[in-house]
Amino acid sequence: MKLLKLFLSFFKIGAFTFGGGYAMISLVQDEFVERKKLVTESEFVDMITIAESTPGPIAINMATFIGKKVGGFLGALIATLGVILPSFIIIFLISLFLYDLLIYAPVVKAFKGIACAVAVIIFFASVKLFKTFKKSLPYIILFALTIIIIALSELKIITFPYITIVIILIAGLIGICSLKLKNNKKDGEKNANPS
Repeated sequence: MKLLKLFLSFFKIGAFTFGGGYAMISLVQDEFVERKKLVTESEFVDMITIAESTPGPIAINMATFIGKKVGGFLGALIATLGVILPSFIIIFLISLFLYDLLIYAPVVKAFKGIACAVAVIIFFASVKLFKTFKKSLPYIILFALTIIIIALSELKIITFPYITIVIILIAGLIGICSLKLKNNKKDGEKNANPS
């Protein structure tokens, strides 16, 4: 029963998410963190970080991680199938009729409207996630620099191949260095004040 509910939850999310994995973040957070309380806020942020860093679409990676946490290997498999099937069915049906539908102006306008809505959904998901992050100065600076670099890249003001990969690697390196400094500081305090 738990696995069926997991499948149906991800099937519903997959069926009603336009715009890919980033648009899905808000729906997954609402379903599994806020409503069902199967994942904590900090676990969810960790899952997004890992899902973004590992190969493959973020939506599938998130479904796999949440499914694994809720129902082990079988849960991961079922959650992944749940999130993939709606997209597969929709794309298959669209591929049969797409060229016939794109001649109608209302269909083209509907796709433009959906694109605007997706941008808003992604923005609000980002705001929700930002609220859960630790607000230390290095992380705020890193967050601001990332937003600026991505905006300049999207506006074609700066062009750099594989900018997203470079940003992820730099952010990971800063995170490792920050953790190392924090651990060294704790070790120094323990050595200075032995109890």
